[in-house]
Amino acid sequence: MKQEAAFIFSPEQLQYKFNNDHPFNQHRLSITNDLLTKLHALSPEAIVPARMASVDELLLVHDEDYVQAVMGATDGQSKSSYRSTYGIGTEDTPVFPFMHDAAAWLVGGTLTAVDQVFENGYNHALNLGGGLHHGFRGKASGFCIYNDSSIAVEYIRKKYDARVLYVDTDAHHGDGVQWAFYNDPNVCTLSFHESGRFLFPGTGHVNERGHGDGHGFSFNIPFEAFTEDDSWLLSYKAAMREVVEYFKPDVILTQNGVDSHYFDPLTHLCGTMKIYQEIPKLAHELAHEYCDGKWIAVGGGGYDIWRVVPRAWSLLWLEMSDQKGLVKNQLPTSWIERWKNESPVQLPTQWFDPPGLYPDIPRKKEIEKKNERTLLKALRPVYDQQDHVKL
Repeated sequence: MKQEAAFIFSPEQLQYKFNNDHPFNQHRLSITNDLLTKLHALSPEAIVPARMASVDELLLVHDEDYVQAVMGATDGQSKSSYRSTYGIGTEDTPVFPFMHDAAAWLVGGTLTAVDQVFENGYNHALNLGGGLHHGFRGKASGFCIYNDSSIAVEYIRKKYDARVLYVDTDAHHGDGVQWAFYNDPNVCTLSFHESGRFLFPGTGHVNERGHGDGHGFSFNIPFEAFTEDDSWLLSYKAAMREVVEYFKPDVILTQNGVDSHYFDPLTHLCGTMKIYQEIPKLAHELAHEYCDGKWIAVGGGGYDIWRVVPRAWSLLWLEMSDQKGLVKNQLPTSWIERWKNESPVQLPTQWFDPPGLYPDIPRKKEIEKKNERTLLKALRPVYDQQDHVKL
């Protein structure tokens, strides 16, 4: 009998740290793990250790000269030319000690999650340390050195010969994964994000549909700035069901960035904890309906590490591991006491955000209408196929 879900973590994943002032802060893993522990939803025995990805595994997606450059930068030998050539040493992705090793541990965690699902008897597996979706074949970008999701997709294709649906709900477009498989008809990418007109990386437009044999297997739902829960979820629920039915994947890989929340300092969306309850719920249902339960999840963006990330990622694990009943009105007092003196903001006391979290959005109706039109445009390949089938 299959086990329900594997939680992947090793302390080495905490070493991915650019500097004390950088917004990407893996301390969020410790805070989230502690919340789950205080809930009695995660015991030490239940954690599956991550591993460090090998160079050969990194080369499934990344160029050899790029990997060598990362390893060289790790030794403190980064050159000024690395910034323009490899994206290493920039303001977004500065060099830090043992950078290659730290990044390879995040990749290895995601590959461990893959093997738990395909070989070790789990329906689902979660690596919150992963989700670095901006990394390119030969260049770092947007806090991401190695792209664990792209490597995991290629690993699945080569080792398990499975069709992969990659779903990205980070507020930033999952550009690195999309471009890595833009020509591949056996990989479908579906990204929900704030429009590139307002936010890095500036891509993820509706007309990015794939190329060559991969045309029709790239989907983007770019939201207007200040999009709220109901509009966000309307598009998510409609597109997820339509694309899964259209593509018929063997496995679903979800990237679970949680920076669409109103509190996030880097984005302009107005989500609340409501969307982070619904996102994994539907992914879970569809994985069982279409993929024999095969669902692999990774983390991603999330820059309010105190008020948003622990609650949102805990909801993801509780859904994945069928422990939703542990979500009561109040967060554990012991968790709040543990972190309140370290947190620079007042910690939430409840799982879900109260009404009136932010001021009324003046353009609410206009934003909702634009998002509805975007959804219809994005799903055009699906509707075209349905019409063709009917004919």
